[in-house]
Amino acid sequence: MSLNNLKPAKGSVKNTKRIARGEGSGHGGTATRGHKGAKSRSGYKSKIGFEGGQMPLQRRVPKFGFKNPNRVEYNGINLDTLQSLVESGKVSENITVEALIENGLIAKKDRVKILGRGELTGKLNVEAHAFSASAKAAIEAQGGEAKTV
Repeated sequence: MSLNNLKPAKGSVKNTKRIARGEGSGHGGTATRGHKGAKSRSGYKSKIGFEGGQMPLQRRVPKFGFKNPNRVEYNGINLDTLQSLVESGKVSENITVEALIENGLIAKKDRVKILGRGELTGKLNVEAHAFSASAKAAIEAQGGEAKTV
């Protein structure tokens, strides 16, 4: 190896085009921006979604439906998940929202709805923000209590 055969690492040199460095570079004059128009001026910025005066896609597509800004979102937790928590010994027969937060099933600000998938093998006293009808029936059939917070 000698100085005459050194090369930069592959991929390190991106562009050899030196823009706006005089006429001799081949990219002087308009500096590859073309003649006239907003894009040739310094400080040009287009709005997001601007399509050169054509109606932007976001305005062309029809909108329909209604998004309720006051909608309450619930995180669903099924009975089989609660049963596995009890079997692993992470919670006792009293399951509260705080216990679900500690076990990483929900975040602090989340609302919880208990859903009816799965089987319960023992009595559980569950506190949550909402219950499905099948989950409430399954909890009470085992002698437990479904308490709405």
